[in-house]
Amino acid sequence: MFMHVLSLRRRDRHGARTVRPPTGPRRRRGRRASALGLAVALLSSGLALGALAAPAQAAARVENPYAGATPYVNPDWSAKASAEPGGDAVADQPTFVWLDRIAAIEGTSEARGLRGHLDTALAQGADLVQLVIYDLPGRDCSALASNGELGPTEIGRYQSEYIDPIADILGDSKYASLRIVTVIEPDSLPNLVTNAGGTEGSTEACATMKANGNYEKGVGYALASLGDIPNVYNYVDAAHHGWLGWDSNLVPAAQEFKKAATANGATVDDVHGFIVNTANYSALEEPHFKVTDTVNGTTVRQSKWVDWNQYVDEKTYAQGLRSVLVAQGFDSGIGMLVDTSRNGWGGAQRPSGPGPTTSVDAYVEGGRVDRRIHAGNWCNQSGAGLGERPSAAPASGIDAYVWAKPPGESDGSSKAIDNDEGKGFDRMCDPTYTGNGRNGHNMSGALADAPLAGHWFSAQFRQLLANSYPPAGDGGENPGEPGDTRAPSVPTGLTVSGTTADSVSLTWSASTDDTGVAGYDVYRNGVKAGGTSTTSYTDTGLAASTSYRYTVRARDAAGNVSAASSAAPATTQASGPGGPSGLKAQYKNNDSAPKDSQIKPGLRLVNGGTSAADLSKVTVRYWFTKEAGATAFSTSCDYAQLGCSTVKSSVTALSSARTGADHYAQVSFSSGSLAAGADSGDIQLRLNKTDWSNFDESDDWSHGTGTSYADMPRITVYVNGSLVFGTEP
Repeated sequence: MFMHVLSLRRRDRHGARTVRPPTGPRRRRGRRASALGLAVALLSSGLALGALAAPAQAAARVENPYAGATPYVNPDWSAKASAEPGGDAVADQPTFVWLDRIAAIEGTSEARGLRGHLDTALAQGADLVQLVIYDLPGRDCSALASNGELGPTEIGRYQSEYIDPIADILGDSKYASLRIVTVIEPDSLPNLVTNAGGTEGSTEACATMKANGNYEKGVGYALASLGDIPNVYNYVDAAHHGWLGWDSNLVPAAQEFKKAATANGATVDDVHGFIVNTANYSALEEPHFKVTDTVNGTTVRQSKWVDWNQYVDEKTYAQGLRSVLVAQGFDSGIGMLVDTSRNGWGGAQRPSGPGPTTSVDAYVEGGRVDRRIHAGNWCNQSGAGLGERPSAAPASGIDAYVWAKPPGESDGSSKAIDNDEGKGFDRMCDPTYTGNGRNGHNMSGALADAPLAGHWFSAQFRQLLANSYPPAGDGGENPGEPGDTRAPSVPTGLTVSGTTADSVSLTWSASTDDTGVAGYDVYRNGVKAGGTSTTSYTDTGLAASTSYRYTVRARDAAGNVSAASSAAPATTQASGPGGPSGLKAQYKNNDSAPKDSQIKPGLRLVNGGTSAADLSKVTVRYWFTKEAGATAFSTSCDYAQLGCSTVKSSVTALSSARTGADHYAQVSFSSGSLAAGADSGDIQLRLNKTDWSNFDESDDWSHGTGTSYADMPRITVYVNGSLVFGTEP
C-alpha cells in the first residue's frame, strides 16, 4: 500500500556540529548493493561484523525502494492540509521533508527535526522516509526566492555543519529498517548547464558557482557521504523537460550529472536514480498531442509552446533522460522519480481533446493541459492543480510518482518581505512582472499575495485542491463526484502500430467525456493487460509467433467505463536464435528536403529486453527507392555516439521491387554490447548515388517526417539474420 503527506521548512539557525566523515574502504553503493557486500567491506576494514550484522541485514538495498513500501506521512504538513476546506481528501499523502537549512536538522519549537521525523515514522509503522537535501553554497543561483544561508565559498560549512550531521543521524542503527530516499540539491546542476554563461537567462551568480565548482563538490560530497549508508537511496535532481528537454541541453546535462557524481569521493554507484519536475508544474502527460504529430505539414516541435523541445511532458522526458544517463555510464538499473504534487492541471479549464487543426499552434494551444503562459514560469502558478497521487512503479523506468514539493508551501513571496531566513524577492513571483529571457519575456503567471518560500500559502493549496487531476474526491466542485454517471465514448481507430517478437504496440483515437477522460484500459484476449492515460500502449512479455486480439475501453475519474472498442488482431514476430531480443529501432529525419541528392536517416537502437544484446549479431535495414540515376551508392556515418568506427553500412538491391522499396541500406556493428534498458544513442547516417542524382523519399517505406526520435516499425532489426522488430515492405 503506497500511502501519502508533506513537510514544514524550519525557521531558526542552529550551531555547528562537526562529524567525522566515514573512512576506510568503500563499498559498492549502486542499486544492487547487498548486505553481503557491506559485510565484505566491514571485514576488510577490520571492523567487528557481529555488532553491525543485524542493522546491515535489515538495510539491504532493493531495486525500487518504493515497491511494497509504507511511506511516512508528515504530521506537520498533514495538520495544515486538514485545516483547509476539503483538505482531508489528501492529508494522508506522503510528502518529502525539506532539510533546507542547518537548523532544520535539529528542529525548532515549531517543527520537529530530522530525528523527530524518523522517530515519528517508526511510530507510524512506516518503512520509507523521503528527504530533500537542499542547502548548497550559493544555492539557487538563477533565482532569489529560495536563496540559501551559505555563501558561494562556504563549501566547508556545507560539508561539516550540514551533510555530516545528516549522515550521522541517518547512519544510526535505530533507523536501519527505514528506506530513506534523498533528493539531492534541486536546481543546482541544471543551472550550471543553462544559466552559467552564454545564454540570455545566464546570471553572474551561476557563472561564479560554475567557476568555483562548489555545486559539483557539494553534490559529490553529499552523494558519497549518504551513499555510504546502506539504507539510503540517493536521487539527483534533473530539472524538467521545459528546462533541459532540448537536444542542445540533454546530453550536456547528463555529462554534468556524471561529473558531479564522480566528484569529491563520489562514484556513479552512489546514485540510485534521478528525479524530474521537483517543485515544478510541467504536466506528467500531454494526452492530446505528441511531439511526433504533424499539422498541415508542420511538426508539433515547431509550435510556439513546444519551441523545438524534444519532449512535451515529464513522463517521456524522464524515460528519455534515463536512456541518455545510462549511455553516460550510470547503472542500467537506475530509476526515475516524477514530482506530481502540482502538475495535475484539472478543473473546468482542462481540455477534453485535441485543439483545432487549422495550424500547429492552434492544435497545441487548444489541447495542452499545462495551462501556464510559458513553460519557464515556475512560481506559484495560477490554475495549477494536484497531480497523480504518489504511487510505486507507475511506468517503465520510473520508480515512483512522488509529492516532493509539499502542496500549499509557497515558492516565493509576491513582493519583498523582510526576513531572517535568507529568502530574497524574485520578480517571477510577482503577478505583475512581464518576464525575462528565461520565460520568453511573458507574464509570470504567479498568484498574488504569496508569503515567503516554504511558508504556508492557503490560497494556493485551495486552488491546487480544486484543480486536482485526477480529482481529489472532495465532493465539491470537482468533476468525478458521485453525480457523474455518464461513461466516455467508445475509443475508435484501434490500430497495431508495430510488433516485435515479444511485444505489440497499439494506438487509437481519443474518447470524449462530459467531465474528461481519465485513462484507458487495454484488454488482450478479453483479459486486462494494462492501462494508460494516453492513446497508445505497448504490451510486452508476449510469446513469439503468437496471435492476440486487443480491445480498449475508456474510463473517467468517477469510474465510468465505456464499451469495448472494435478488436484489433496482432501477431508477434518470430524470435531470433536466442529468443526474443527486445530490440527495436527508433528514427528521426535529419534531412528536411525529400527530393535532394542525399538520404539522412537518424537511427537509435533500443534494448527493451532483460539481457544485453551482442551488437556484432545485430543488423538494421532502412528501405528506400532508388529512382533514376546511378546504381552504385556511397554510405557514410556522420556521427555515432557508439563511435563511427564500430558502425558499418552498405546498400543492397532487391531482386524485385516492393511497396516503397527497391533497395535497403544495412547497418551493422563491428563490436559492442547494448545493455538491457539502454540505447545506442544517436547514429547519423548518409547515403547518396555515385552520380549525386536526386531521390524522391516521399514514398520510401522507411521514410518519416519526425524530427525527434520515435519508434519506427518500418525500419527492421535482425539478430543473427532473424527479424526481431519491424515490418518489411
